[in-house]
Amino acid sequence: MSGLGGLNKSPNGVVVGLVQLQLPVVETPAQLAAQTARIVAMVGKARRNSPGMDLVVFPEYALHGLSMSTAPELMVSMDGPEVAAFRQACIEHRIWGCFSIMEVNPGGNPYNTGIIFDDTGRLALYYRKLHPWVPVEAWEPGNLGIPVIDGPKGCRLALIICHDGMFPEMARECAYKGAEIMLRTAGYTAPIRHAWKITNQANAFQNLMITASVCLCGSDGTFDSMGEGMVCDFDGTVRVEGGNRPDEIVTCELRPDLVREARQHWGVENNPYQLWHRGYVAVKGGAQDCPYTFMHDMVGGRYRLPWEAQVVHVDGASCGFAAPTRAYDGPQPAGPDGVPISAPVAAPVVRAA
Repeated sequence: MSGLGGLNKSPNGVVVGLVQLQLPVVETPAQLAAQTARIVAMVGKARRNSPGMDLVVFPEYALHGLSMSTAPELMVSMDGPEVAAFRQACIEHRIWGCFSIMEVNPGGNPYNTGIIFDDTGRLALYYRKLHPWVPVEAWEPGNLGIPVIDGPKGCRLALIICHDGMFPEMARECAYKGAEIMLRTAGYTAPIRHAWKITNQANAFQNLMITASVCLCGSDGTFDSMGEGMVCDFDGTVRVEGGNRPDEIVTCELRPDLVREARQHWGVENNPYQLWHRGYVAVKGGAQDCPYTFMHDMVGGRYRLPWEAQVVHVDGASCGFAAPTRAYDGPQPAGPDGVPISAPVAAPVVRAA
């Protein structure tokens, strides 16, 4: 299925490049501008590396590094120069691109945001990380849900970010909305290596969905990110896997048409369907109920773990953050691509003749 990393591209193939980007140090606006230029240059490298590549994917924190700084001068807006540069790179190299920004939020802490531009510079997907890696990350919890879009060559495409992938509900939501390919971008460091691998595989198999995931790579003098771009097929097998070489672009041909085929024709282990049709051999159509207490309790606002009172870390104090005093505002209205209806979006960049 990998098609030798897309060298032998099939008519139904979608070639994805996962950039194991060198972990940067970004502490000043000048460094932010330099890292923006570096990412743009890597888009060009991706295109030269693989003329048939459809989508290039950069890891979480590719622009900001792992300082976790929320300094206003380092935060990015959707109508700012960094996002405009990423858009222009996709236009110039005629490639879809997935990027990571820490986005200014006038009403609270910044958002950890993922964006995808298509090869004409259109903003195709906008996602705010639902599950910040607490207590380490101070980002505002996402409030737009998980958008699923029509991606390259008509594939159904979703994006989640790092810690999101540790929650099986996230991958199930992507599949439930029709995603055939789920991207997972991350800044994870080496201690998470085992969990990274098994969750990428489990998320794929449990949902009959391809997962394509990538971390930052190398050291910034403090942290060591692990790279390890990997693509897992819908049966959970690993199709390609990178190592820990910074700036390596791990490529693979993905076959969303085979995902559709499996979802239609699999009997045993067609888990997304069988979740709502359990025991259909015994009863017509299967039992169509919700036997899961935690789902009812979440909807009813009464979710509580048996060990809730014993949980030690319930805010960011252990990582030096003051306890928050404001409550979550709730979901924000968004369009079909996940972009908040009120959000500023950079004007399209017109290619020179």
